[in-house]
Amino acid sequence: MNISLESLYLLKTAIQFGLIACVISFLLAPFLIKILYKYNITRRAEYDATLAMGARRNKRGVPVMGGLLIIVTVALITYLFNWQREFTWMPIGVMLLSAGLGGLDDLLNIFGQKRRSRKLSQVFTLIKVHRYWHMRLFYILTLPWWIFKRASVWLSRNPGKGVHVHEKLLFQFIAGAITAYWVYFKLGESWREIFIPFDGFINIGFWIIPIIILFVMFTANAVNVADGMDGLAGGSLLITFSALTILSWLEGYTEITILNATAIGALITYTYFNIKPARFQMGDVGSLGLGALMAINAIVINRMLLLPFIAFIFYIELGSVIIQVFGRHVLGRRIFKMAPIHHHFELRGWTEEKTVMRFWIIHAAMVLFSIWVAL
Repeated sequence: MNISLESLYLLKTAIQFGLIACVISFLLAPFLIKILYKYNITRRAEYDATLAMGARRNKRGVPVMGGLLIIVTVALITYLFNWQREFTWMPIGVMLLSAGLGGLDDLLNIFGQKRRSRKLSQVFTLIKVHRYWHMRLFYILTLPWWIFKRASVWLSRNPGKGVHVHEKLLFQFIAGAITAYWVYFKLGESWREIFIPFDGFINIGFWIIPIIILFVMFTANAVNVADGMDGLAGGSLLITFSALTILSWLEGYTEITILNATAIGALITYTYFNIKPARFQMGDVGSLGLGALMAINAIVINRMLLLPFIAFIFYIELGSVIIQVFGRHVLGRRIFKMAPIHHHFELRGWTEEKTVMRFWIIHAAMVLFSIWVAL
């Protein structure tokens, strides 16, 4: 295999960006930790039920929103040195939008007030008895929203003080729709084709839009639910973005290769501080932002259908939550001792270190498989 000088230069440039991101984030980390402690942005038992588990009680008081370290570093370096309108402005924009939603959720969980959610039966009552006809009409027209809102309670037993599930899904749908619009209308005909493993490229036209929306929403939430153990999300994201860097480099996407390498550099520092005992946790600000970035970068290089393998452990984590919800509401019993699935193994007696390391190994194996399929 002959590698051109241009490809070698791109690889060298990507490594340089990764090293710069690592150094910058390492310098920023102590300041971020100090700020998070100063304003008491820490994990609390009232919104994190897992802190009641014996082995996890020492995680109380650990700062959250550590993912800001990655988001700020990636956005700053990309804006200053890798700002190509064709490929980088939309991934960074969607990442920041998703990170903003996650940051709001983190802050509301800590400092917000618990919000009540109106029951569906109350809405039907208001439609019947409200004294003003225009308010009855309002509730009739917005009935699908109320149904969706109540149905989303299935996914969250205690809505709590943070951003509610239906609100998260709405904003994530918007992020996915923006991404789909950009891919379909701005990038051109080539991105309306989808890579089918072992088959090749197939032009699916307009159907690429709902598929993109689905993958952006699912991947962002998948990373979010995996952020529960020290080192698990950070190490797994390192493996995933390494794979995306290799694939984008082989395909010749200069800006995306550099963007992925920048994320790797920031993730190295984050994981260094997140290894047990963690100095901070990623929080929704990091997990939602990086999940969206991961999805859109895979979409740009046309390897979207490989995301279940590239992001394998994250998809398994979210899948376990969906199965648990199905079991609780349909079968009337738990399928796992606790979801996401890393807590299931923890309750079965696995130590946190054992769980994280085995999840890393399984994830790395599936990511290697995805690279082989992509080639």
